[in-house]
Amino acid sequence: MSLPKWSVSAVALVATFAIHGAVDAQVSFASNDAAEVTYAKDVASIIQNNCMVCHRPGGIGPMDLLTYDDARRYARRIREQVANRLMPPYYYDADIGIQKLEHDMRLSQEQINTVVAWVDQGAPMGDPADMPPMPNLVDTEEFMFTAEFGQPNVIVSSTPIDIPANGLDMWHRPIVPTGVTEDRCIRAIQVRPVGSAKGVVHHANSTFQRADDDGGFEATGDRASEYAMGKLGELIPEGVCRILPANSYVAWDIHMFPGGLGAAAPNAVIEDNVVDMGIWLWPADYQYEYKQDLALYPIRAGGELVMKPHGTTMMQGFRTFDHPVRIDSFQPHGHLRLRSASLEILYPETGRIEVISMVSNWSAVWHQSHTYASDVAPLVPAGAVLIIKQWYDNTENNPNVVDPDMWVDDGSRTADEMSHAWIAVTHLDEEGYQELVDERAANEERRITDQD
Repeated sequence: MSLPKWSVSAVALVATFAIHGAVDAQVSFASNDAAEVTYAKDVASIIQNNCMVCHRPGGIGPMDLLTYDDARRYARRIREQVANRLMPPYYYDADIGIQKLEHDMRLSQEQINTVVAWVDQGAPMGDPADMPPMPNLVDTEEFMFTAEFGQPNVIVSSTPIDIPANGLDMWHRPIVPTGVTEDRCIRAIQVRPVGSAKGVVHHANSTFQRADDDGGFEATGDRASEYAMGKLGELIPEGVCRILPANSYVAWDIHMFPGGLGAAAPNAVIEDNVVDMGIWLWPADYQYEYKQDLALYPIRAGGELVMKPHGTTMMQGFRTFDHPVRIDSFQPHGHLRLRSASLEILYPETGRIEVISMVSNWSAVWHQSHTYASDVAPLVPAGAVLIIKQWYDNTENNPNVVDPDMWVDDGSRTADEMSHAWIAVTHLDEEGYQELVDERAANEERRITDQD
């Protein structure tokens, strides 16, 4: 499996955060008696394509993995994290639901087997002549989509704020102009805490607003993006439009945790902390048929989110539409006690429930927007029901729980919990829905014919 350039620059092979929960790996690999697996011939390309930009000077990784000596030094840790699918940091079950994802950062099973076999055979170097050339690494302060789309058309930065080394959760809500004077369609968007802020910015939500006649601001109804720790960005499919309104402002809602979380936590004062938003636009004459929006879908059916000491719980929520839609991406959200999340669709006419996505080993420091490939993105008829489930663990079995004797309630602090998912939805009409259904049926028929 080859990874796209932008995701390559965001991946690390070594587990960097103690906050991860362990999982039991099911790994099959060549034995020590099998053909030799060497770094130069087999492993170097995997590390180059999946970790070097993070694990290098200035990168988010806690150690460098630029050379064979680096990789050999950390070989056992690499094996553990790769075999358990903790690294690369893209937590999405490989055997449940839709598997065709845009910019999928997961290693293939063959790649995992190769890394494991290399370590088990003693991590040999092999013939230096087999070594692939070093890649051209994107600057650590560049936006991740730059390798694919070039520099952003628009960059909107929050106003700076100092963050202490420790203390209670903080919120910062500046409003900053975009400088765009006409309605445009967003192609991709990335929110990026600058420098050491990566370890202290828990989330940075953003909506578009306009100045009103009274000197204040009013919402346009359009959301820019949602950022949570570790998230790389969002892609908007071709043929639809997430609007950047003319003459708008970005209203930031930035949640910061002094000291930070995980191995990237600075545990020091950060002066003039800034969060940047890079926006890539479709051309001004871009043609589209339908609008897409990103929204927060709460998970509240069955009551409020409350966890007793040493307890577990599950929350689920439901959402239906009075028109057909396409689900473009799914991103569960929670805090330290969230362990797993899923997205399902109930079709009332037949009673069938389809599992779309499952994240069994969710991580609070590696949020990801799982974007479905356009030819498999779920098409949901009017009246069908989205079912969103999340499972929580407030026991000593959860390595993220500091004090399992505490009651935990829903709230915005890092010590509280949340229960919602961010879902990007393209809003269709009946004609457009049927066109997509027919197109997929025709493609499937051609595929079967070609196989024959």
